Amino acid sequence: MSFLNNTKIAVIGGGSWATALIKILSEQSHVQVRWWLRNQEDINHIRRFHHNPSYLSDVNLSPKKIKVFEKTADAIKGADYVILAVPAAFVQDALAGLSEKHFQGKKVVSAIKGMIPDENMLITDWIAGRFSIDLRDTCVIAGPCHAEEVALEKQSYLTIASTALPTAEDFAKLMTCRYVMANALDDLYGVEYAAVMKNIVALACGITHGLGYGDNFQAVLVSNAMLEIGRFVTALDPRERQISASAYLGDLLVTAYSQFSRNRLFGNMIGRGYSVKAAQLEMKMIAEGYYATKSIMQMNTQYHVHIPITTAVYQVLYEERAPTMVMEELKKQLL
Repeated sequence: MSFLNNTKIAVIGGGSWATALIKILSEQSHVQVRWWLRNQEDINHIRRFHHNPSYLSDVNLSPKKIKVFEKTADAIKGADYVILAVPAAFVQDALAGLSEKHFQGKKVVSAIKGMIPDENMLITDWIAGRFSIDLRDTCVIAGPCHAEEVALEKQSYLTIASTALPTAEDFAKLMTCRYVMANALDDLYGVEYAAVMKNIVALACGITHGLGYGDNFQAVLVSNAMLEIGRFVTALDPRERQISASAYLGDLLVTAYSQFSRNRLFGNMIGRGYSVKAAQLEMKMIAEGYYATKSIMQMNTQYHVHIPITTAVYQVLYEERAPTMVMEELKKQLL
């Protein structure tokens, strides 16, 4: 796709990641952003004061480049790209009322690091099936990259993955700016499943940190997690991939160790004795790994991959087993 002077990109979602993506896109002179948020108070505030009051509030949002909409259909009207940046559990609600005609001629980008709960589907698969979109016209944004560091304009890296490399390459150009380098890959499923599973690993890291395990154990846990992700992804989509690349390993590391990782924070609260419900209420944010854990476990009843870390997290979150006992059992299985 050759970029014209007015490439229109719709962003669906009002959280920190959506805000960070809009900041990146605003660096492009030829891009116009059409932004949908659910919260009417936030919409009014952005229109008046040009920053998101709820997330990354220090980021200034240019009214010349960004237009805010109350209705999803209005936001995506005329857009060349539609970026989905809502939690996976809410994507169906966010797109309710839309039909195939709303997505005709558009490319759809998932910035969601999760799966459709209960259906156990990747976002790209669900969106392609639900709205009859060619999978080659979809792509996914992966890290390693935290919204908070984008807000601070710290050097960051993104990977854009699609089954069609030209689709990924075109969008990667749009996501490259002074402080972000974006690269393209044709491994849509590998990148997307790795992004889902790294959140589960971050939960495990948080749980063990909350229990008092140190850096030595964390290193072993993450090393084993990379092997676990590799086994599972290969079972679902066997192909040659460099699993140590930043789209896989790098994204895992930043999520497992960073102070900005909401999944690590959620796990840390569980390790310190919070119930799942209490941790969810106190965080006021969605930890995608919570839902992903159940999805991956249900999928694995078909594939029978050895995934001890995911199993341990599932036992803590869904079977309500004591984290201390579960991690004692897990550490005997690590290499």
